[in-house]
Amino acid sequence: MKIVLVGAGSREFGPASIRDILLSDPLCHGGIEIALVDIDPAGLPRTRAYAESVAHRLHRCATVTSTTRLADALPGADAVILAIEINRYFYWAQDFHVPRTFGFRQIYGENGGPGGLFHALRNMGPTVDVARAIETHCPDAWLVNYTNPLTKLSEAAARLADIRVVGLCHGVFHGVEQMARILELPPGRLDARASGLNHFTWFVSVVDRETGADLYPRLRERERAGDLMHDWDEMALSRILFRVFGRFPSPGANHIGEYIRWAGDFLGSSALQFFYDPAEGHPWETGNVPTWIYNLGDNPTDTPLFPETPRHRARGSREERAGSAPKPPGPPSFGASDAPADSRDPLTSTPLAPSGELAVPLLEGVLCGAERYLDAVNVPNAGYVPGLPDDAFVEVPATANSSGVHPLRMDPLPEAVLALLRTQTSINRLLVNAFRDGSRHTLLQALLLDPTTDSYRQAVNLINEMFRLQEDVLPEMEWPCCP
Repeated sequence: MKIVLVGAGSREFGPASIRDILLSDPLCHGGIEIALVDIDPAGLPRTRAYAESVAHRLHRCATVTSTTRLADALPGADAVILAIEINRYFYWAQDFHVPRTFGFRQIYGENGGPGGLFHALRNMGPTVDVARAIETHCPDAWLVNYTNPLTKLSEAAARLADIRVVGLCHGVFHGVEQMARILELPPGRLDARASGLNHFTWFVSVVDRETGADLYPRLRERERAGDLMHDWDEMALSRILFRVFGRFPSPGANHIGEYIRWAGDFLGSSALQFFYDPAEGHPWETGNVPTWIYNLGDNPTDTPLFPETPRHRARGSREERAGSAPKPPGPPSFGASDAPADSRDPLTSTPLAPSGELAVPLLEGVLCGAERYLDAVNVPNAGYVPGLPDDAFVEVPATANSSGVHPLRMDPLPEAVLALLRTQTSINRLLVNAFRDGSRHTLLQALLLDPTTDSYRQAVNLINEMFRLQEDVLPEMEWPCCP
């Protein structure tokens, strides 16, 4: 078995993926080769040493190689796992703030909204390059994509190269955790099936694994009884959407809100994200990238979910009250949302435990013949989400085995939910077309569809400014010549 990790120099993605692979008996049966690839050679020696150390500790027969040349690593590969970023925090600060200076009401700016479009364009060139290299050097290999914006990039790889592409994300688990908190049940009790787009999915069904009972009626009752201020930044928007549209969404306000114009009313931390004093210069001018604040969950709320219960009334201290509301999950733990460097040495400080990501279960299925259930895969639609266009990348549960990945056909979502999703599928398709054709005109079409866009002039000016600021990392794209 040979698995290639692209973006392996990352301090999070590389070690976490290595642990997952080497902890897998099916993948390591008969020996395994792990090829580490990164265009920046600085992190590769550390990651390679870590892989060799873990293999030794687990008594695995493993060969570990490292290179900055993708073409050298791909021949003979069974799977390629991709998680890349280009100077993430520096450019992401632009994705957050530049659209706002033009009056866009976007929140966050990683996967949706105008910031998400330019984040996608920066990563689309390298992603398609990897996909085309796989097509040349190992056409039967699976491309497993973790890179964000996951839907846009997975669609680009699948449409612009003839390979097998699956996008993976653990966002659905955050929605499960939130519903479990409202229901006051362990998350493992919930058999929750979500459908939609990555970072914008909706739970079609929620069932108690022990009793088989439909949990949606109880969820509606409990949600209404809970204090709406509880964990405001992660759950308030989800709860309002649940009340209005009848299905609980996932993963949380920051991500869902990128696709909803009025979401800013339900995200108190929006002004804190990459906060800086503009009088001192923009971070992309000074080089001083501000601290990334994900949400107000970094300062636990004083408001418990169910303040009427005796155990909450008995707690007097702020610390005790905060302890009643578990801190919401932050951004994805590795890959496209790679965390800043940890001062601890991963060779000695990180337990050898699975990350919870889905690449290894998927590969155990398609490469080793094990039967695996996957809570969320991103694949081209073929009726899996009724009401969304065919070939649009959608996120649904699936099974994986020796015959491939088998997405589940989900029950229809409410029409109002589908209307929100259809707009995003059109934006994604237009964005890939714009990249393929090098067309700012097609990019403008995508941006004018975005719910946060107010005017034509605003959209044109943003496109020109972002290409000025990010000309070194964006693909070449031009306006059409005048007749």
